[in-house]
Amino acid sequence: MTVVGPFGLTVRDTALEADVLTGLSAVEHGLNEATKSDVPFINEAAQHLVRAGGKRFRPLLTLLAAQFGDQHAPGVVPSAVVVELTHLATLYHDDVMDEADVRRGVASANANWDNSVAVLTGDFLFARASRVLADLGPEAVRIQSEAFERLVTGQILETAGPQAGQDPIDHYLDVLAGKTGSLIAVATRFGGLLSGADERTVSVLTQYGERIGIAFQLSDDVLDIASDSDASGKTPGTDLREGIATLPVLHLRAMAERDGRPEDRALVELLAGDLSDDVRHAEALAGLRAHPALEEARRYTIRAAEEARETLSPLPDGPAKAALSTLCDAVVHRAG
Repeated sequence: MTVVGPFGLTVRDTALEADVLTGLSAVEHGLNEATKSDVPFINEAAQHLVRAGGKRFRPLLTLLAAQFGDQHAPGVVPSAVVVELTHLATLYHDDVMDEADVRRGVASANANWDNSVAVLTGDFLFARASRVLADLGPEAVRIQSEAFERLVTGQILETAGPQAGQDPIDHYLDVLAGKTGSLIAVATRFGGLLSGADERTVSVLTQYGERIGIAFQLSDDVLDIASDSDASGKTPGTDLREGIATLPVLHLRAMAERDGRPEDRALVELLAGDLSDDVRHAEALAGLRAHPALEEARRYTIRAAEEARETLSPLPDGPAKAALSTLCDAVVHRAG
């Protein structure tokens, strides 16, 4: 039994372990090559988050999905590089939108330089991802472009908020399906498709990718409240400070409206106020950490991870399916 990769995947099969470790090493090399520039400043900025490391969750999923076909097919590793480059590019943009100071345990690009550099570096990474993607064929380009449209749409829907009469939690889950689930679904879809897996298997892997992507983001929501920066790799309560209502906050609001407890309403009012002040932010964070809404968000995350696991049932039993199932446990463990 071996732990593979920063995400903490437990692998019990030596052949699968070897394939995954070799694949992740090749992806890392591909990321370094794809982010190189002849302009030293661009090179430094573009490789800033690559060098900071990260979970490499999306490439890991691509490599595991490829086990259902020819895992050594030439398009597998480049497709994993494309998905991770796209993800990295969105992080540069997210940090500008969130005014984040820390990402993956290091200063964010916008804090290290400025917002303009961060945005342009994200654009540079999108361009490099497109260059790699072009070699994978028109079908891969179409899949990536559709997913990217969903990703941006999810971000816009988050900014716009729920429509009149729409349940805020349902709206939020739709946002997550676009913002996070869409790209993670591409990771598993590429792994299956470019390894030559049959159409039914690719469909199952795609559904699994989207569902575990939603569960993964929900666990991030819990981590943003419950963990310190050493565990989450970013400043705790970043979403709170920016006024982004993630699942724990939405559950709090629902409880306050349903039960009408004064202490719940007071916490809702605190969260709705200006949390740029460190004292108010710390008070809000402590209040949410102690509130049952956080535990409800944990339970919701566990259910989402179980739904992802159930999606795997049509796949043949074996080490790859077991590893994908274990990832559902890892998502739950992060939120625990």
